[in-house]
Amino acid sequence: GMLGHAPNAPYDGIIAAAGGQHLPQAWLDQLAPGGRLVAPMVGPGGGQVLVLVEHREGRYVRSEHEAVHFVPLKSGTT
Repeated sequence: GMLGHAPNAPYDGIIAAAGGQHLPQAWLDQLAPGGRLVAPMVGPGGGQVLVLVEHREGRYVRSEHEAVHFVPLKSGTT
């Protein structure tokens, strides 16, 4: 979920199957240097786009790719 899985962090790769407006900070915190995170996110036009975040030299580099359609990421629901 939105908290990731800290006991086994850091991760070289994180792939999300749900997306929202923002990436949870826990996911970024658990991404190893040189690691990649792939997640659907709401793009500028309101639709979802696939986002790649790379952890490079202490910073996060984000790139947006093609349109996608995933379920929403919501906190506190089952």
